[in-house]
Amino acid sequence: MNPRALSLRSYLLAGILLPVAIFVLLNAITLYRKTLQAVNTAYDRTLLASAKSIGEQLDVQGYDEQAQLRATVPYSALEAFEADVQSRLYYRVSGLRGELVSGFEDLPVWRGRIAAQPPYAALVDFYDMNYRDSEVRVAVLLQPVASPTGRGMAVIQVAETLELRQRLTRRILFDFLWQQALLVAVIALVVVWVVQRATRPVRRLSRELQARPEGDLTPLRAAGAPRELLPLVDATNEVMARLEHMLDNQKRFVRDTSHQLRTPLAVLKAQVQSALRGDVEPRQALAEINDTVERATVLANQMLSLAKVEQLRQQSAAQVNDLSEAVRAMALELAPLVADKDIDFEIATQPAPVRAHEWMLRELARNLLHNAVKHTPPGGQLTVRVITDARSAALVVSDSGPGIAAGLRPRLFQPFSAGDVRGGSGLGLAICQEIVRALGGTIELENREKDRRTDGLDATVRLPLAENAT
Repeated sequence: MNPRALSLRSYLLAGILLPVAIFVLLNAITLYRKTLQAVNTAYDRTLLASAKSIGEQLDVQGYDEQAQLRATVPYSALEAFEADVQSRLYYRVSGLRGELVSGFEDLPVWRGRIAAQPPYAALVDFYDMNYRDSEVRVAVLLQPVASPTGRGMAVIQVAETLELRQRLTRRILFDFLWQQALLVAVIALVVVWVVQRATRPVRRLSRELQARPEGDLTPLRAAGAPRELLPLVDATNEVMARLEHMLDNQKRFVRDTSHQLRTPLAVLKAQVQSALRGDVEPRQALAEINDTVERATVLANQMLSLAKVEQLRQQSAAQVNDLSEAVRAMALELAPLVADKDIDFEIATQPAPVRAHEWMLRELARNLLHNAVKHTPPGGQLTVRVITDARSAALVVSDSGPGIAAGLRPRLFQPFSAGDVRGGSGLGLAICQEIVRALGGTIELENREKDRRTDGLDATVRLPLAENAT
């Protein structure tokens, strides 16, 4: 198992909680800004109220530029506007030219401008600055002052430290984050619980597979499994079916090999012992041994061919090859056998592209042609044709032999079913049938009748044409 592979639970937790956490973070930043803005708005009203309270205690002597402002503002008058001991208020009352009237002399004089549309029904401005090593919020009020003896304009500045605002904003933010953290925890628990329930069928199938005895390849039971799991179960059952088929073929191959090779080896041993005892002439003994070795070699090669068909079946899709080329190549290879029996041989082919391994096509043609040559009488006729239609290619091998006996037909394609007049090991037609099945085609053997007599055998193989083949 790959240690770096994440579990389904980890994928879901990361896929759900990560976007939620990012959303919570962005929401927290937005909330902090909006909360700070709301707190500033609320406390700015308090600063403006403080400035107006100071303005109500101003007096003036003289008019306009000759106006002399007077203020009697004890600092205790501002204590009502201090929310707690952590925030401090400072004020300064000045004339339009910046001359100090009352308050803190070191508080910098306002040099700003009143907005065209102030937020309140007054000539007021708000700004932030550093004062006495603290961050403060300053409200500036341009307050007209009138009395029976004068008229003028006062600049009232009230500054408040920001501790209370910041603490209130942090408290609101922390309350929000705790709630969101609780929400994320609930989501995580729900995800874990849902994943545990959703993966219960997977764990059940895993336990079932682990508890199986060795060699048990029966299909998995998918009762109660969710629909999303069914494709995996079906694919697993298909793989197990292929494995079971491969194992069955291997077992059959080993069984058949041990059974079929035992006889020629026993015969060979007996012949060698007979030759050693001098029961037969050396030349005759060598000829008999040679015949036995040849039959055993043919049998071994055919059994290996049968196993190779299954091996190629499990491989990826083959390339496109021409059936007619494979048939002509095998006809040329078997030409000496045809000449030895003086057979009237005729071959007619046309391009027939099929998707198959070249070895399969050549082995198919070899076995069919070899059987036909073997069972065609000397001086007989043998015809080979490759024809095509819209969807398939057909290989037709027509000999002039005795045909197929009725009793042999039910077991014609079974391995080692030889026993009729045709003789042989009984593997040739079995190999042909396995090749045709692997290529998705069909094979038929039919006696050809003439005057109510068997005039020969037609072996017809049909294979699907390769798509998009040129």
